[in-house]
Amino acid sequence: MIQGLVQLFIFQALGELLSRFALPFIPGPVLGLVALLVFLAVRGRVPVHMDTVGSTILQHLGLLFIPASVGVVLYLPLLRANAWAISTALLISVVATVAVTAVVLKAFSPKD
Repeated sequence: MIQGLVQLFIFQALGELLSRFALPFIPGPVLGLVALLVFLAVRGRVPVHMDTVGSTILQHLGLLFIPASVGVVLYLPLLRANAWAISTALLISVVATVAVTAVVLKAFSPKD
């Protein structure tokens, strides 16, 4: 378990180093995940230790919602005061996302 966790932290650190020194406009965790993806693609399978750590993390993924819930409760008066602006921004962003996705899908779908 520790070996798999260390391996994942190495990819995280590699991503942070790449972000710091080579590609500062891309976040380190994203670069670390890309490096991990390349490693796993070259290797052809997931190492047992990484699989164990990944499975354990996925079982407890729901715990990551606790800080977000605390933030919502903490800032509830502020969220209430700006409810219309937040709702409008969310609605516009969802509509824009769906529209852009539809345009990209239509552009890249095979023509019959």
